Amino acid sequence: MKFMSLSSWPVEKTAEVAAANDKVSATIRRERRVPGYMLMCALPDVPPNSMVSIAISESDSVEEMAARLYPMMLAGAIINIIPLLEVPAGGAVKAEKKYRGK
Repeated sequence: MKFMSLSSWPVEKTAEVAAANDKVSATIRRERRVPGYMLMCALPDVPPNSMVSIAISESDSVEEMAARLYPMMLAGAIINIIPLLEVPAGGAVKAEKKYRGK
């Protein structure tokens, strides 16, 4: 299953969060690694002088994803995990009916 994680942390904690991320990333199987994106813009509800990262990754469960992100949370990052549904282009109506059980 794919998950999107939205992370933010104070600029002064960047070294600690990066070190935790490097440590955790070394344990992820190579086929599950996907690029992350660092935003250079201001987002609503993010304190000033904060770094923001958006990443999409695959995990077998939300528990596995949380275990990977927990060290970064301990280092000072605030992380939101959002499960993603894969809907084929042009198939939104069919997929919605399927998920609603109609």
